[in-house]
Amino acid sequence: MDAKLLKGMNEHLKLEFKASHEYRAMSVWLSANDLPGFATWMRQQSADELMHAQKFIDHMVERDQKAVLPAVAQPPSSWKTVEALCTHVLQNEQAVTASINNLYAMAEAAKDRPAIVLLQWFVNEQMEEEAAARAILGRIRLGGTTGVGLLMIDQELAKGAMPGMPASPDAGGAQ
Repeated sequence: MDAKLLKGMNEHLKLEFKASHEYRAMSVWLSANDLPGFATWMRQQSADELMHAQKFIDHMVERDQKAVLPAVAQPPSSWKTVEALCTHVLQNEQAVTASINNLYAMAEAAKDRPAIVLLQWFVNEQMEEEAAARAILGRIRLGGTTGVGLLMIDQELAKGAMPGMPASPDAGGAQ
């Protein structure tokens, strides 16, 4: 594997682990603020980010390359509003997308077909992740950040009824 691409993949792991850690912290905050649907969504997002990191790790290991696990900083523990939280989620996803696009360009330049195949999956995944975050943010902006509108969005998330959202078997469940 091209050394620059390997370095880029290891650096990308930081984004995946950071997002997972932040999304878990968001889930805790959302639960504490009586929004179980949002909390369930963020728990799933956290798990998804760990799975994404594992895909990169597996790819590197399968190719006899060194995967380096990054240190993860303590995430924030509170947000001013659910809208601010969801805006942060969208920004995280956009940063991950930019990193994936950069890795894809490196893989193309190195003519690394196995990496291109891996990264194509991530290109598609990131389109879905950003679309889901934008859809939820749009609902918040339409429904409001307090009261009945927010509770309705929370119920949609608990049922997995939002666009791009799978139904959750443990909707509203425990942390």
